[in-house]
Parts: sequence; C-alpha cells; structure tokens
Amino acid sequence: MDVSLGDIIAAVALLFSGYATWRSRGLRKKEEELIEIQHKLNALMLDKEEREAQSENTADLGANFITLGSKKHRLKIFNKGKATAYQVSVELPEGNDCIIDSDLKEKFPMESMEPGQTVELIAAFSMQTKRKHAIKLQWKNAEGEPFEKVAHATL
Repeated sequence: MDVSLGDIIAAVALLFSGYATWRSRGLRKKEEELIEIQHKLNALMLDKEEREAQSENTADLGANFITLGSKKHRLKIFNKGKATAYQVSVELPEGNDCIIDSDLKEKFPMESMEPGQTVELIAAFSMQTKRKHAIKLQWKNAEGEPFEKVAHATL
C-alpha cells in the first residue's frame, strides 16, 4: 500500500475542514447566545425607559415629622414626584393623637399639590403619644386615576 503525497495532503485538508466545521459550530452557538443576551438587554432597557416615562407623569406623596426648635413639631406632607397630584387628602387610620384637627380640616383636602410642594400641619406631642404614625395619603393624577399610599412617620 503506497501512500502518496497527494493522499497525505488530502487527509490533512480533510482534518482542517473538519476542524473548521467544528469551530464554526461553536462560534455560531456563541453568536446565538450573544443575540439572546442582546434581546434580553433590549427588553430590560425598554422596560426601564417605560418606567422612567411613567415616573415623569406620576406624583409621589410622602409624610415626615419635622422638629422646629425645641418644642415645635410639624407633620410635613410633600410631593416628591414629577407630576401634580389632584384632590389630595390625608387620613390617620390608627387615630389622631398629635395633629391639630382644625389645621388638618383647614388644609385638606387640597385641590392640587405641585411637584416639590409641601404642606405642614401643626403637631403636638405628649409622653403618651405613639412614636410611629400611619398616614394614609390619597390623590388623583391628571387623568383622574386614584392613588393611595400609607406613609409611616416617626418622631
């Protein structure tokens, strides 16, 4: 059995061809994985953009107690969102033992609360006053869709 130089070259060419085919399959698989990752990233970016666009049109109300001086306290209601809140109301579902009722009734419900706007309510504390208060905030957006949030303000 004579093996000629042509047979050796053909065998080496066949091996290189098999190796190239094997490598191209591996590269194709990696390319498919990259395309899948790119689709997932695009979906995440789209979701993030949609959430940011929605937050541009959403009011976000909150409440905190603040101290002015040694014995003056206020409950500060604020809009930290980027849109105006309409028909804003405040309730104290666990009972009101610190906010002056006349001040609350005089200021709320509010017709609108602009972004960055705050309202302060006079607060008076005693030794029996709870240190944590649930404050229920209700408002509507420009389309009339209702929103509700319970903030927990602490002294």
